[in-house]
Amino acid sequence: MSHGNEIQPMKPEYDFSKGERGKFFRPTSELCLPIYLTADVQIYLTERTAQKGIPLGEMVNTLLKQDIQLIESVK
Repeated sequence: MSHGNEIQPMKPEYDFSKGERGKFFRPTSELCLPIYLTADVQIYLTERTAQKGIPLGEMVNTLLKQDIQLIESVK
């Protein structure tokens, strides 16, 4: 039984002898991280986006960019 972050040995039935390294690698692909908001923040932002008629992601990015500008301006 695994507990936490213990590393378990690979099972012998896994056979990677015919595998191709980098087969699915795409150098131009972008990684989109899932961001999880607390319920109260999501409710607030969802209400604001409904009022403004913009997507939630756009609202979050705008707010974060404003925070970044503020942080950078006081450096």
